[in-house]
Amino acid sequence: MLGQRLLPWDYGVRNLFRRPSRSLLTLGGLAVVVLLVLVVVGFIRGLEKSLAASGSPSVVLVYSLASAADIENSSIPASTAALLSASVEGVRRSFGEEHVSPELYLGTRVKAASMAQPGLGLVRGVTTSAPLVRGSVQLIEGSWPATGEVMVGRLAYSKLGAPHADLAVGESVEFDGRSWRISGRFAAAGSAFESEIWAPLPDLQTALRRQDLSLVAVGMQSPDRVADVDLFCRERVDLELKAVAESAYYASLQRHYRPVRMLGWAVVALVAGSGVFAGLNTMYGAVVGRVRELATLQALGFRRRALLLTLVQEATLLACGAGLVACVAGLVLVDGMAVRFTMGAFALRVDSVAIAIGCVVAALLGVVGAIPPAIKAMRLPVVDAIKAV
Repeated sequence: MLGQRLLPWDYGVRNLFRRPSRSLLTLGGLAVVVLLVLVVVGFIRGLEKSLAASGSPSVVLVYSLASAADIENSSIPASTAALLSASVEGVRRSFGEEHVSPELYLGTRVKAASMAQPGLGLVRGVTTSAPLVRGSVQLIEGSWPATGEVMVGRLAYSKLGAPHADLAVGESVEFDGRSWRISGRFAAAGSAFESEIWAPLPDLQTALRRQDLSLVAVGMQSPDRVADVDLFCRERVDLELKAVAESAYYASLQRHYRPVRMLGWAVVALVAGSGVFAGLNTMYGAVVGRVRELATLQALGFRRRALLLTLVQEATLLACGAGLVACVAGLVLVDGMAVRFTMGAFALRVDSVAIAIGCVVAALLGVVGAIPPAIKAMRLPVVDAIKAV
């Protein structure tokens, strides 16, 4: 009996094609709302993935105790790397080479070829032992930098605000009073290193007239041996060193950017809410123009809940179609787009979580947006509704 009282499934589908212009406008508006949700969620997911991929639990960062958590302001003796290698057990070795990377890290003004004004870039002075510790770094083009050369991360152009072509292999960049030739480009599995510029440590020390280091990254045999480095730093109080696991360091950055992520989720809620109201307005217009049709169906014996179900079906089909369009547009246009941020640059991520959230928002837009106008339209008496113009 219940199946006989419901309108046929294809009745709601055919209604979408009876007014193609209105359906297309509604589809476009809902798709824009879902796409905005995907952009914000992609920003949050990209930031989280960038910080999560940057830290290894078996790598220890040793830097100045006085610099707190700001490695850019850290200054430690150049002999710290050799001292750690000789004093700490459990340091990983590969082919006779210890996983100890002395590094000089700073933010400085960098100018590319077509830039009128230099942009703020992140430069890291490294040695050939850096890839042993930074296992995610892969050279994707060119070669390791020689004297007077640098290699750039694949998102360094976004951090500088420069055209992508300005940081191609063979081009030059200027910082700290010198011109540096770009010898290669590298990727780092989506981590924060991809927004940096890597230069040979001796060359960078000469350009900056510095003999010290910012930090020493030490790769341990297992995460359990991280405490050995911390114990060494606590015992040698004269060195004023601090040891932090790399994963813990970037986890602290995630806590630092938690308000930004919370703000992003609030924006998602606001965009979804505005989309619901937009859907309400659209559905009000669509239902008001069909008052006589709905009243006629009631006169033919269909109950109001059957008509309500059909209207929800139409709106949900339209919203889900808009969600699919937005997801395809997000994967094509948004996913992988580079975004400049204080910590460097990262890529927006339209992953499975973002797509799931977009689909849920689309479904809510269809269901929630259709129920109130449908209920209001069907409150009219059948006789009055049939006489309505």
